[in-house]
Amino acid sequence: MKWKGRHIVTWSGFYLLLLAILTATAPFLTFYGPLEVNLDAVLEPPSASHLLGTDELGRDIWSRLLYGGRVSLTVGFAAMLVSLFIGVSYGALSGFIGGMVDRFLMRVVDTLLSLPSIIVIIGLQVFFPKSMLTIMLLIGLTSWMPIARLIRAEVLSLKGEIFVQASAVVGASPHHLLLRHVLPQTMPTIAVMAIGGVSHAILTESTLSFLGIGIPPHEASWGNMLTGVQTYILSGGWWVALFPGICITLTVLAVTFIGDRMQDRFALPQLKGGESI
Repeated sequence: MKWKGRHIVTWSGFYLLLLAILTATAPFLTFYGPLEVNLDAVLEPPSASHLLGTDELGRDIWSRLLYGGRVSLTVGFAAMLVSLFIGVSYGALSGFIGGMVDRFLMRVVDTLLSLPSIIVIIGLQVFFPKSMLTIMLLIGLTSWMPIARLIRAEVLSLKGEIFVQASAVVGASPHHLLLRHVLPQTMPTIAVMAIGGVSHAILTESTLSFLGIGIPPHEASWGNMLTGVQTYILSGGWWVALFPGICITLTVLAVTFIGDRMQDRFALPQLKGGESI
């Protein structure tokens, strides 16, 4: 079983590396622009001229997959960085300060976790211009709470360790203790949470774009490619939904497999959305 687990992780890493190479070299691998409309080639099945077929506007799906992968991966990693920065900072300060401040900050986190993130994002979009930057920020701003809770729990445990107390005895400042002795010990947890954050952000972006409230329609993304595909599937255009769906599924699974492997390797605890630490 262990060998099989390593095998899956190896293939997951290979897939993500290949995906990164393909999206980075998209201009050299496509003959059509991702937004290039051709009404004479509407809903053409996969062929020599269009490797994966065309969509309802005659746009080349292969080209849109590669350029859309750029957008989806960029949103995934950028939103992860935003949520990681907020979550680690918030959780570390809450756990390190402790006391009433810690309890108050955690009640704030519990309150935010009780709100459906999709609904919150939809509500906040009213106040921001519709753009890729907005989506990255909103996903990051609504997904940092589980990170904060897990980091807070680790900091609470670590600040009682002998090496931290010894440093405090010899005069180390709280700032020094937190940044030089406590936070470095949480790096495995941060790495695992970062990987999980990427898959969450990709799925959230795809969901929002599918609903028509994510990435603007004039920009190619995997979620945008799935908008309205139900109609075309019923009329026989299976390729319109199949290929972006496969890309989303494989990417999320690959990232999840790697995250699970790292979690097992570092023996980190599972953290569910409704748990209290």
